[in-house]
Amino acid sequence: VQLVESGGGSVQAGGSLRLTCAASGRTSGYTMAWFRQASGKEREFVAQISWSGGVTPYPESVKGRFTISRDNAKNAVYLHMNNLKPEDTAVYYCAAQSNGKNQFGYWGQGTLVTVSS
Repeated sequence: VQLVESGGGSVQAGGSLRLTCAASGRTSGYTMAWFRQASGKEREFVAQISWSGGVTPYPESVKGRFTISRDNAKNAVYLHMNNLKPEDTAVYYCAAQSNGKNQFGYWGQGTLVTVSS
């Protein structure tokens, strides 16, 4: 399984971006997620979605502003980010968890999101 993120970039506070994670290989049934890591900080969970579309509660830091979705036919996962804040600046990673596993075993290279005030 290979994951490739795209859609990052620079945006002003209050703006929006949509990140895309394109998956290749066998991902049927996989749970997908987005994480982020800001410079000098630990990796942070952002959003998770099951194969059937069930969404795990968002962390308070992004709740109400970010939405995860997926298109299984296109083998893609999206992260819609609205009302971006400077503290959202980070490298965003897509991750995949295969059936029966309790951790994410596949990761993309990440895409940088920079939010200026």
